[in-house]
Amino acid sequence: MSSAKRPGTQGPGSHVADSHDLIRVHGARENNLKDVSIDLPKRRLTVFTGVSGSGKSSLVFNTIAAESQRLINETYSAFVQGFMPTLARPEVDVLDGLTTAIIVDQQRMGADPRSTVGTATDVNAMLRILFSRLGEPHIGPPSAYSFNTASVRASGAITVERGNKKAVKATFQRTGGMCTNCEGRGTVSDIDLTQLYDDSKSLAEGAFTIPGWKSDSQWTVQVYAQSGFVDPDKPIREYTDKELRDFLYGEPVKVKVNGVNLTYEGLIPKIQKSFLSKDKEAMQPHIRAFVERAVTFTTCPECEGTRLSEGARSSKIKKISIADACAMEIRDLAEWVRDLDEPSVAPLLTALRDTLDSFVEIGLGYLSLDRPAGTLSGGEAQRVKMIRHLGSSLTDTTYVFDEPTVGLHPHDIQRMNDLLLRLRDKGNTVLVVEHKPEAIAIADHVVDLGPGAGTAGGTVCFEGTVEELRAADTVTGRHLDDRAVLKGSVRKPTGALEIRDARTHNLQGVDVDVPLGVLCVVTGVAGSGKSSLIHGSVPAGAGADVVSVDQSPIKGSRRSNPATYTGLLEPIRKAFAKANGVKPALFSANSEGACPTCNGAGVIYTDLAMMAGVATPCEDCEGKRFQPAVLEYRFGGRDISEVLAMSVDQAEEFFGAGQARTPAAHKILQRLSDVGLGYLTLGQPLTTLSGGERQRLKLATHMGEHGGVYVLDEPTTGLHLADVEQLLGLLDRLVDAGKSVIVIEHHQAVMAHADWIIDLGPGAGHDGGRIVFEGTPADLVADRSTLTGEHLAAYVGA
Repeated sequence: MSSAKRPGTQGPGSHVADSHDLIRVHGARENNLKDVSIDLPKRRLTVFTGVSGSGKSSLVFNTIAAESQRLINETYSAFVQGFMPTLARPEVDVLDGLTTAIIVDQQRMGADPRSTVGTATDVNAMLRILFSRLGEPHIGPPSAYSFNTASVRASGAITVERGNKKAVKATFQRTGGMCTNCEGRGTVSDIDLTQLYDDSKSLAEGAFTIPGWKSDSQWTVQVYAQSGFVDPDKPIREYTDKELRDFLYGEPVKVKVNGVNLTYEGLIPKIQKSFLSKDKEAMQPHIRAFVERAVTFTTCPECEGTRLSEGARSSKIKKISIADACAMEIRDLAEWVRDLDEPSVAPLLTALRDTLDSFVEIGLGYLSLDRPAGTLSGGEAQRVKMIRHLGSSLTDTTYVFDEPTVGLHPHDIQRMNDLLLRLRDKGNTVLVVEHKPEAIAIADHVVDLGPGAGTAGGTVCFEGTVEELRAADTVTGRHLDDRAVLKGSVRKPTGALEIRDARTHNLQGVDVDVPLGVLCVVTGVAGSGKSSLIHGSVPAGAGADVVSVDQSPIKGSRRSNPATYTGLLEPIRKAFAKANGVKPALFSANSEGACPTCNGAGVIYTDLAMMAGVATPCEDCEGKRFQPAVLEYRFGGRDISEVLAMSVDQAEEFFGAGQARTPAAHKILQRLSDVGLGYLTLGQPLTTLSGGERQRLKLATHMGEHGGVYVLDEPTTGLHLADVEQLLGLLDRLVDAGKSVIVIEHHQAVMAHADWIIDLGPGAGHDGGRIVFEGTPADLVADRSTLTGEHLAAYVGA
């Protein structure tokens, strides 16, 4: 094991405090790490590489960064710690020389409809103060410009519990900036009643067509049928005006149904509370399909989508209202703020200018502050989080980045590299988990983990400089200089998907024919309109025949695993049940077969209040999660816990032939193997999977859907150079099987492998939104008329 020495280490007469130049990790065993010991140089940029699932995140995030955060949390009082997330000490023998860790990860920002780029970065808060001081006419305090604050008026008697209790008359008033019509959401929903019920039927005949609303036993339906407001045996179309009004818009009121007190309210408010108040992305697929079918969202006519009250929109600075300011592209807003010269708010203007300039510097000048935070891509969200650190005066801290080049065009990667180097040059330690050769190239020190993924990984294969890595016989070293070659011949399209006059977001009336039956790559700089074009137009044009695999994270608890997520457990449970003549529910650790002591979790969790909770293996089931009686049942000579402990490759062989042959399970396992997840165990908790593994797990699941057009949004996210080759082979197999594959991608290897390229640009935001090239990769390289063409030509060495 080599340990990097920092130039100018301690010499004669040096101060002892200057000798702490290393972060020492010894005996790290988090997740799949196998007793890893490593010394990392401080105040240097260290890049961690290795195939997806090799243990990079386990070492950097779950060990080094986690312990740093835990130690900082311990400096607070026990009272304060009670309000903070509790962190357990990582599985490691020695962690020495740690500094304060600042984590900038790829977690998508919350998809709450009230969260925008402005609210997530505190820029809105600064703008609200600015307008409350300088806006004309003056309408009130900063809250008067907030679309999340409603105006409130109240008066009455309050009792003060102090000495002699006495009632005191009080009035209260708060001016908010929320539009009363849309409640600060910017959109209003219009519900299609024909999708809620069949008006030719009565409630007793099952008029409701809402998912999960059955007329015979469902409590919700019984409330309507037995409320007394409507006749349950009369068809809905024959209701009187009063009955229909009560049925659709009735105020909440208590009613008795079968002797039980329940609340009755009109169908429209009931639907709004049950479905429309929830995040659409978090819904089950059939519920989401119902909402998309039944509800249309239109821009609020009163505030015109600005979310703000008339008063907030009327207050202006130099003819610009806060709504106008939030709708501007940030680079234009930065110029407007720069022109303001008001000594009374000078510190505020300085802070606002610095933050807006950071947006532009990091390549997000094309965003606007009113952009919903949930619509940002993973790469955009990560860069938004970086903004607050760019102008920071902190030094000697450790910045931890998770693939900061995700979602970046090769043109933008150079800018990101400059930012990482700038953070390092201020005297900080920068740790980066990365796969892109352009980002690895700037490292002072490289740590390569592997050699494989999962149980085949978890060891340090290499430490040293980038040049030494090129010569090293590791997977990363061998693939670092890989360059894809342009195809000699490309496939011919079997048809075309016509997109006409597309104007979603920044698209400027785009007309394009997306070829079908081939591998089509849509590319362009970040913010050029790729996702707007494909996600905004393709599903509508191709009907229900589209399978879309986007970047949204997998939602799953520690009880979820690859077997439950992909639906693999269903045929396995049925096979066990049939072979043993018992119920399938016995073979689920989340149902009847669960160990009663640990409720099927396999471990007992002990909550220790403000200290980290302790998880101990369940003594009764020994971590197997099932009742002893269930483990008596066998299929193909194995019990259910032994099957869940198998890797995908082992299970594929087990269920593929012999007495355990189960075609339904084998088909799902083949798809998992196709996307390169053969090493995962079937029962491994989803919470332990890396970003690249989750992306491929989702891809494998969607491959089982019957669609003719596959839309993939940056499938190389989190993939090692060696894994990208396997992904290209998978895409080829999909196309050869008669599917149409449309990929939004920046990776040059995928571009070079395409049959057809659609390049958007030329810039981002209002400088983009146009088609700047359509054709084969060879034509794009020969043409070199776009940024993508120049970078692809350099990549393939043309």
